[in-house]
Amino acid sequence: MTDFLALHRPGEPLLMPNAFDAGSAKILAAMGFAALATTSSGHAATLGLRDGEVGRDEAIAHAAALMRAAGVPVSADLENGFADAPEDVAATVRLAREAGLAGCSVEDATGDAGAPIHDAAHARDRVAAAAEAAGDLVLTARAENHLYDRADLADTIARLQSFQEAGADVLYAPGLRDLDEIATLCREVDRPVNVLLLPGGPDVARLAEVGVARISVGGAFTFNAYSGLVAAAEDLLAGSAAYLDRLGPGRAAFDRATRR
Repeated sequence: MTDFLALHRPGEPLLMPNAFDAGSAKILAAMGFAALATTSSGHAATLGLRDGEVGRDEAIAHAAALMRAAGVPVSADLENGFADAPEDVAATVRLAREAGLAGCSVEDATGDAGAPIHDAAHARDRVAAAAEAAGDLVLTARAENHLYDRADLADTIARLQSFQEAGADVLYAPGLRDLDEIATLCREVDRPVNVLLLPGGPDVARLAEVGVARISVGGAFTFNAYSGLVAAAEDLLAGSAAYLDRLGPGRAAFDRATRR
């Protein structure tokens, strides 16, 4: 945990892209990224599934495979711990630790569209159980309010403060994009803060200025890759081989990453 956690420096954020398969993990590590994360939406997409449709064992095995491919610390996106009860969330985190992962994240989302966020006290209990099970795993606790149209910064901060008291190592409120709100969050907690880069949100330099310690991209790299696939397929459907002219950067990066 110490080496991975030491990469989280407020004002000098760790750029931690989310890989979606072993090949992307190898390329990103070879490009110099010091740590990687998985992405639940990206992993699901590679299986032809929607986010939330991949099970716990498959998600952990996927994260472990990326770790072996990349040779750098990997933090697993474990969604809501694939469970409701604190003891079951703890079991999920224990499996991630036993798989040799450097970190994992657990959300306070319920998976229930009618009541998408856990009660604050229950959410804290879930994080406390996860922290107890984590051992030397770096535990990221996520407050999901802003992904579910609950733009309540005060509640988000209160939740993250309770998560740090419960033992979380890193705090994360995906969906925040207002720089002043992000700055407020960083001031109000005593743990490294992860921010998800979003369209229309602040860039890396501005996030560094307000004390962010880690930056991730979620499923964006996956769908950028799929955009390249769509563009190539459209060329082919139009009777063109123009896609061959765009092979260079990707093929060269893969060759460098897999050279022995």
